Amino acid sequence: MHAMQYEITLPADYDMGIIRERVATRGHLLDGFPGLGLKAYLIRERGDASPVNQYAPLYLWSAPEGMNAFLRGPGFQGVVDDFGRPEVQHWAGLLYREGTASKALPRAAVRRRERIADSVPPAVAVEAALEESRLLATAPGTVATALAVDPRRWELLHFTLWEHEPPGVPGDRYEVLHLSSPERDRLDRGNQR
Repeated sequence: MHAMQYEITLPADYDMGIIRERVATRGHLLDGFPGLGLKAYLIRERGDASPVNQYAPLYLWSAPEGMNAFLRGPGFQGVVDDFGRPEVQHWAGLLYREGTASKALPRAAVRRRERIADSVPPAVAVEAALEESRLLATAPGTVATALAVDPRRWELLHFTLWEHEPPGVPGDRYEVLHLSSPERDRLDRGNQR
């Protein structure tokens, strides 16, 4: 599994209805994309528990070939044409788990990026994060959760889809406009080896 996200921060007065319409009319185009485990079409709106207007889709790829094909293809080129070329962040997958509400349509997502301190051995930090993710999958309302790492920056990515807005869960909060999940069943449900 590979996790990937780009964030398109928009002006404070941007009409987020434009993004909602974009997702409503184009989101289904990836519903059968080969190699895509899932894509959560995420937005957050300024003043709604967010300091910015942002379109920030997050992808979990079941195969790197799918990710590579997407970045070379017309879908991503459409993003580049409309918004400029975004910085594409990506992390190596460590864990994916379906949650207690796995059959529900997610309405909210929480993403938390956590830097691994220089004083902490990476294996210790990863093991603690794996345990946290396993427990999170058992929380009421969890649709799915994923954990990934960027070893260049020694950063962990915690990402969870929720049936409804979760109270008290730390991280950046997003509204899920659409979920494409053609190969969700192929996402590794255990540690990457």
